[in-house]
Order: sequence, then C-alpha cells, then structure tokens
Amino acid sequence: MLHTSLRTCQDNAMALPTLTKEERAAALLKAAAARKVRAELREKLKSGQLTLSDAFNRIHSDEAVSKMKVIALLESMPGVGKIRAENLMDRIGIAQSRRLRGLGPHQISALLAEFSS
Repeated sequence: MLHTSLRTCQDNAMALPTLTKEERAAALLKAAAARKVRAELREKLKSGQLTLSDAFNRIHSDEAVSKMKVIALLESMPGVGKIRAENLMDRIGIAQSRRLRGLGPHQISALLAEFSS
C-alpha cells in the first residue's frame, strides 16, 4: 500500500523542462549575474555605501534584488548578525523565508524605522 501511494506522489510531480545546451548556459549566466548583483548590494550595505532605503528602492527595478531573502539583506547591515536579524523579523512579523519582493509597505516601514539614524 505504501509503495502505491509513493508512486502516485511521484507520478504527480511536475517534471523539469529539458533545456538545450544554449538555454542551460544562458540560465547559468543569468544566475551568476544575479548572485553578483546581490553580493555587491550586501557589500555596499555592510560598508555603508548604500542605505536600507536605497536597497528597498531597487526592489521594483532589479529582479535580482527583489528575489533576495530579507534575512540576507538584514545580515548585511552593519552590526546585525544572524540572531539580531531573526529576532527583528520575528518582532515585525516577517517569515524567515520571505524575499524582498514579498514585503508589505508596513513591514518595509518598520525595517526602515529600525535602522533610521
């Protein structure tokens, strides 16, 4: 019985599309470019060259930034580590898996208020 239910789950799973070599290469390049954009953003936040507000302003214009996890952004802020970032997200009501594009206006306002000098 268990074997049958397992097979049903596997049959219902969505198959990944088969990519040509060119499509795979393009996808790998796109992913590498997105990682580079996110790494540069984190570095600029950590060094103080960009503010949190600057990062939020890029959500609608830069897909790589919009897909960044909130926890990664917060951990890039000076003086913020994993524990402080997690506690802040819990206090504001942001799920640990949330990405920047999924933040609501009240959540963004609360984060900006937390880091305003």
